[in-house]
Amino acid sequence: MNAHMQKRADRCQGFTLVEMAVVLVIIGLILGAVSIGKDVQRNAEYAKIKQKFVDQWAVAYNSFVQRTGSPVGDNQQEPRLMVNGANYNSNPGPTDVVSGGNMTSADLPNAICQGAKGPKMERDAQTTDAGEVFALRNIMLRAGVRMPPGRAEGREDRYVYLDSNGNPQELQVCFKWNRPATPEGAGNVMVISGLTPDLARSIDQMIDGKPDAREGMFRQQDVNNDSSNAAGVEWGANNAKAYTDTNNANSGGTDTNERQDEDQIETVVAIYKMNQ
Repeated sequence: MNAHMQKRADRCQGFTLVEMAVVLVIIGLILGAVSIGKDVQRNAEYAKIKQKFVDQWAVAYNSFVQRTGSPVGDNQQEPRLMVNGANYNSNPGPTDVVSGGNMTSADLPNAICQGAKGPKMERDAQTTDAGEVFALRNIMLRAGVRMPPGRAEGREDRYVYLDSNGNPQELQVCFKWNRPATPEGAGNVMVISGLTPDLARSIDQMIDGKPDAREGMFRQQDVNNDSSNAAGVEWGANNAKAYTDTNNANSGGTDTNERQDEDQIETVVAIYKMNQ
């Protein structure tokens, strides 16, 4: 066999074990990088939601209070310093507490939203009149307060993102007042609906330093803050559950552990305590 034939035979022998091992290592590194890249991208999106949407709505709320001297929906001439205070006990009964004390009447003012309340929110949105006086967007615009861009013009209270299944989910912001002894805490709060469990935990970690559904400024709706000096409570949901809306966007839906890859993930409602 001459030299030319020998070289051709050598080229036809295929890869050595070392070469195959190197190729497999490279493939593994590529797959690992892709997987890590997806997590990094999702974490970056969560940070963006917190900074560009949640934080900016807190800034908008505080700006409104500073400019008008009262929370959104309150009566600026005789404020009660509660969200939608202008509609607190609009038709009081003889035993209702309408002012003074702790304002503990069961006739709570409804939430201030843009349109209907968000999914799984417990309190209804304030019914607006023909001029939509108590619509969140109009309240902000009348005070000259700049809102986050949100989803689009006229939908500044909404934000759309992809859950870990790649399905779209929509956040919605409302504001309401919680009376003393409300499970998740009293005072004026921002209500954020449409949060997947991992997004809720991520925002909680960024705001409070740990994902605790019971303590801090960022909490889960209906989780009782009734224990002091005790370990916290995990957010009561996970990404293994699917969200099924049986009636409409405000029905609350039902949760199931039998989640398929194509399902939307269960959502939770968070309460972000305002400082005024």
